[in-house]
Amino acid sequence: MKPILIYLLFLLSSLSSFQCTNGEEPAPSFQEYRFYKTIRIDGRDRTYLLNLPPDYYTASGDFALIIGLHGTGGNAYQFEESYAFSKMANEMHFIAVYPEGVRSTGRLGVRTWNAGGCCEYASDNNIDDVKFVRELIRFLEANYNVNPKQVYAAGMSNGGMMAYRLAAELSDQIAAIAVVSGTMVTTQPFNPSHPVPVLHMHSVNDEIIPYMGGTGIGGHYFPPVDSGLNVCASVYECTTGPQVLVDDDNYKLTTWSNCEDDVTIEYYLTKDGGHAWPGGKKPRAQADEPSQVIDANDLIWDFFQNYKLP
Repeated sequence: MKPILIYLLFLLSSLSSFQCTNGEEPAPSFQEYRFYKTIRIDGRDRTYLLNLPPDYYTASGDFALIIGLHGTGGNAYQFEESYAFSKMANEMHFIAVYPEGVRSTGRLGVRTWNAGGCCEYASDNNIDDVKFVRELIRFLEANYNVNPKQVYAAGMSNGGMMAYRLAAELSDQIAAIAVVSGTMVTTQPFNPSHPVPVLHMHSVNDEIIPYMGGTGIGGHYFPPVDSGLNVCASVYECTTGPQVLVDDDNYKLTTWSNCEDDVTIEYYLTKDGGHAWPGGKKPRAQADEPSQVIDANDLIWDFFQNYKLP
């Protein structure tokens, strides 16, 4: 067989491995580091982007996994690029996965998450995004070097709302969450099997999801950020807080501590920026400016390293 034909056959066989169904695909047979795949959930192909750190195939031991949840209208590639998340994952040596919400049937095909009381197509059609994330975690733990005690979720806007729902319903799999410019909109009682630490970042200038609650994007009402945090603090039986540790021209930091299982809740409210990822870049020209007084990636990684599942 001619060498060029052998090469083409190898290339085709390699490309065919970029999709999986029902979470049954075996681990990759050669050294892939970044790829876009599908997993079939409830008769629907769900998509995700996976990024492995440069030392994945040479390091001993398992890696932490961070799930990056995009906002309404975003997608896996946008989250990765706008927030330089894979860059951080490669530098800090953890696995990053970016699942995608379902597309709406409208002309724009906007992707959303069913976070409970939000958002749009996913919520209206009762898409089981909790099941999607649960099965994705199980698949990754079974086929990659993932430490099951170090699985975390970080979300922007609607993705942050979804992170709160995961804390409520997947506390057996999620060690901690980070929320940017979101709020808790779960419709079921917040009753995790054990406390899930929360890091929340928001801007006083956010008009899309106002931090004090009220009408935001699309005429929707959003609960105040601190109402959700106080729910967490109550459920976690925190005895200290809300305690303001910093309140200057840059940001206000409020914490709840002395909680069950030694978890904490941290809330950064910046006085610059808007509905954006602090330290990131605008995903489009019309988007709000990101805060420059804190860096979401640094805070998230520092926060997550404090917690593991028992």
